[in-house]
Order: sequence, then C-alpha cells, then structure tokens
Amino acid sequence: MGKNKIRRFEENKTLVNVFQPTREQALAGYEMKGKWREDFFKNDHPIILELGCGKGEYSVGMAKAFPDKNFIGVDIKGARFWFGAKEAIENKLSNVAFLRTQVELIDCFFEENEVDEIWITFPDPQIKFKRAKHRMTHPDFLERYKKIVKKGGYVHLKTDSEFLHGYTLGLLQALNYEVEASHHDIYGAPEFEADFDYLRTIKTYYEDLFSKKGKTITYLKFKI
Repeated sequence: MGKNKIRRFEENKTLVNVFQPTREQALAGYEMKGKWREDFFKNDHPIILELGCGKGEYSVGMAKAFPDKNFIGVDIKGARFWFGAKEAIENKLSNVAFLRTQVELIDCFFEENEVDEIWITFPDPQIKFKRAKHRMTHPDFLERYKKIVKKGGYVHLKTDSEFLHGYTLGLLQALNYEVEASHHDIYGAPEFEADFDYLRTIKTYYEDLFSKKGKTITYLKFKI
C-alpha cells in the first residue's frame, strides 16, 4: 500500500464527517442506524445516499447545490472518498458525510424509511453473466434499497454503460417499477428537461473523463 493511501486512511479516522464501522458493528446493529438526522446532521432534512461514491465529488457537488438536503457518500474505498471528505470540511459543508462499507450491507446502516433517495453513479456494469448478481441494480440490491428508502422515494442511475442502462430499464419494466425518467444521452438531447439541468452541471470524476472521450451518459430515475 502506498504512503499516500496510508496517510489518507489515518486521516479519515480524525475527520468528523467520516464513518468507518467494522462488518461486525454493522451486523450487530450500527449505532447510527435511525439516528443520522438527529446525531450527525442535526436537522430533519431529506437524506440522500450516493452508492459507490468514489472520490465523493458528486456527493459534495450535490451538497453544495442543495443545502436543504443531507447527503451520504458510500464506498468501501476510504482512500478515495478522503478527497470529498476533506473538501466538505474545507468548505464547511455540514450536510454531507461519508460511510465506508460494502453496499451489500447498506440496510444495516439505515432504518426503514430513513432514506429519501439513492443515487448510483457510474458503477461497474458487471457485464459478464456470472457477475450479474453484483450489478447495483440487480433485484437483490433493489430489495435492500426497499428496506431503507421511504415509500415513493427515488433511485437514480447515472452511467456511461448502455448495457447497464438497458438491463436496468428492462428489469424495472419486468418487475413493474414506475420509471419516472429514462435518457440515453443527457448531454446530446436538446429537449432535455430544464428540471434535470443539474445532471449536467454536477459531474463525477469518471463522468467528466468519459464525456471528454465522447461517451454518452445515460440516466434513469425510478420509484422504489
């Protein structure tokens, strides 16, 4: 492990907006479960998760754009979201936090109806059939999301993978989920709704990279 990674891991332990529970703590009943608004955010605003948040730039960008909402970036790689956690502190953003864990355990950290929305930004599409169960919109994951998202809450999928977009859309239709929006190119569609303009202005590291390479960026929004 490189020196920079070790330094980031150590600094994460001191950052007030970073939570790094063990697997055992998660399975035993994490102390923050059901208490995120009360114990960390100190308000009753909506809670929005970004799953697989990477460097955390999307969570931070959303927190800046929507100060009346609370954001939690979730990723297993703490050395990555260190960047977002540091930026949030430097910018005095009290409405964003970061949780280091596997997404498979997400329902161990939030109570029923505690979460208002979920964002899934540029996940690995897991194209090989044997990896299908690891797709973050696989039915097993959708069931986990159902446990924590309030009834009628939304899940957003933003990806450069037409495969994952198509797979998810077909799955949602087969399972009778209500699809609110489906776009195959959010930058190339002139009729793109003004209400979704923030989808273009707030970008992840990978989104910016993929866009510059000419890849189309797709978007799905559906009720959970």
